[in-house]
Amino acid sequence: MFISSAFAQAAPAAAGGDMQSSFMSLLPLVLMFVVLYFVMIRPQMKRQKEHRAMVEALAKGDEVATSGGLLGRVTRLGDSYLGVEIAPGVEVQVQRTAVVQVLPKGSIK
Repeated sequence: MFISSAFAQAAPAAAGGDMQSSFMSLLPLVLMFVVLYFVMIRPQMKRQKEHRAMVEALAKGDEVATSGGLLGRVTRLGDSYLGVEIAPGVEVQVQRTAVVQVLPKGSIK
């Protein structure tokens, strides 16, 4: 009534062949996920781990660059905020996660 005779006749005869064909149809999806993991997910996790280690290792006197483009010297350390001196007598408070790079000593004059 609702199923055409062509679809009814094309049904697989053996159950073993059906399992193998369903596995083969999932194989490209699994391969795409594996490639996606090694190309995108794993490098991003590595970058996050390196950034977290850099932010935790900050100390007073370190020269840093923030995501907003400010360059300065760390003067105060808090749990989630830093005091950064961007000019003599001018100190701003930034989030620790806003620090994107620790500069070599003497970079800021």
